[in-house]
Amino acid sequence: MKKEYWFILIAYIGMQLSSYIGVPFIAFWGTLLGKTMKEMETFAVSTWIVISFSVTLIITLALLRKEMKDHLSMRHAASAGSSIAWAIAGVFLALFAQSIAANIERLIGIEMGSENTQQIIRLIQAAPIVIIISSVVGPILEEIIFRKILFGTLHKKLNFFLSALISSVIFALAHFEFEHILLYSAMGFTFAFLYVKTKRILVPMFAHVSMNTLVVIIQFNRENIENWMKNIEKIQSFIGGFL
Repeated sequence: MKKEYWFILIAYIGMQLSSYIGVPFIAFWGTLLGKTMKEMETFAVSTWIVISFSVTLIITLALLRKEMKDHLSMRHAASAGSSIAWAIAGVFLALFAQSIAANIERLIGIEMGSENTQQIIRLIQAAPIVIIISSVVGPILEEIIFRKILFGTLHKKLNFFLSALISSVIFALAHFEFEHILLYSAMGFTFAFLYVKTKRILVPMFAHVSMNTLVVIIQFNRENIENWMKNIEKIQSFIGGFL
C-alpha cells in the first residue's frame, strides 16, 4: 500500500477518535462563555463533526492531488458518458441492494430503522450545516477510504467478490450498527461494483452522495410522504370500487 494511503487511513482513524477530545474541549469553552453544559451538548458534537470531517477531507485530497491528476488521464477508465450513466444507475442499484438487505433483516427479526441516521437527523436539526458533512463530505471520504484504498488494494491481490466482501464488511462495521451489518455491506458491495466497473471513484461517490441526500430528504419529509402514500391508497381503493 502506498505511504499516502497509510497517512489517509491514520487521519481517518484519528478523525473518528478525535471526538473524545474535541467535543469536551468545545463544550468546556462554551461553558466559559456562559452557556450551560446541556446547551453545549449538541452544539459541541455538531461543531466538531464539521471541523474534523472538513480537515480530514482537506488532508486526504492534498495527499491524493498527484494521483488525482494522473487518474484524469487513465485510458482504461470508462468514458465520461458511460460514467455518468453508471453514476445515475448506481443510485437505483444501491436502493435495490438496500431494499433486499432490509427485507432479509426484517425476515430474521432485526428491527427496522437506524439509530445512526436518527442521530444525524437530530444534529442537522440543531445545526443545518451538518447536512453538508452527512450528504457530501462523509460519503466522499468513505469512498476514498473503503473503495479506493481498501477495496482497491485488496482487488490487486484478490478477486472481486472477496475484495468487495472484506472492504464492505469493514465499511459496515465502521458505522457501529452491528445489527445492520448486512444493510451497510450491501451498499458497500454496490459501490465497489460501480468502482471496478468504471475505474472512476467519482462514480460510487456520486451514488453514495445521492443516497445519503435522499435519506435526509425522506427523513425530513416523512410525515408528508406518509400522507401522500395514504392518499394514493385511498385513490386506488376508490378506483377499485368502480372496477
